[in-house]
Amino acid sequence: MNIPGPDQKILEAAGRIRLIALDVDGVLTDGKITLTSSGEEIKSFHVRDGHAVKLANRAGLTVALITGRESPIVDQRARELGIALVFQGALRKKEALEILLLKTGFSADQIAYMGDDLVDLPVLGAVGLACAPSDADPEVLARVPLITHARGGEGAVREMIQFILSAQGLWEEVMARYLRDPDQS
Repeated sequence: MNIPGPDQKILEAAGRIRLIALDVDGVLTDGKITLTSSGEEIKSFHVRDGHAVKLANRAGLTVALITGRESPIVDQRARELGIALVFQGALRKKEALEILLLKTGFSADQIAYMGDDLVDLPVLGAVGLACAPSDADPEVLARVPLITHARGGEGAVREMIQFILSAQGLWEEVMARYLRDPDQS
C-alpha cells in the first residue's frame, strides 16, 4: 500500500471505520465490461476480494456497494457476499452516500470508500478514509491517502480491508481461524 511508513492519520482514520463502501467497475472488477452478442454483460470478480468482504462482515464491519451502472451480476455477487446495501444506477454517488448515512446511522468519518474514477471524487472527499486501487485515474490517485499495490479487480479490496482490520487490531483474530490446528479446535 502507498503508505510511507504507517502514517498515524491514516491509521487513526482506519481505526474509526465501521462501514466499507465500494465502487464496482474498476474496484471489484478490472473495469472492463464485456458484452455478449445477446447483450449479456460479463464481469469478473477476484475471489480474494470476495473473501475479504466476508472477513470484514465477520469482524463486525458493514459493506456496501455504490455503482453508477446497473447489472443483475452485481446483485448476484452482493447476495453471494452478504452485502445488503447496494446502490446501482447511482449517477450521483454522493447522494447514495447520504442515503447510506441515513440508513445506517454511521457518520461520514466511520466510512471508508474505494473508488477509481472521476465520478468517485465527491464520495472520496466526503468519507473518513478514501482509498483507490493502484490503477485508478491519476486525478483520483492524487487525492486519496490510501492506494493499494493491487489493481482494481486484482485484490485491491482485499488489501484495503486487511489494512483496516489490521489498524483496528482485528487482523490477527481473523487470521487465527486459519492458523489454528484443526485437531486443537
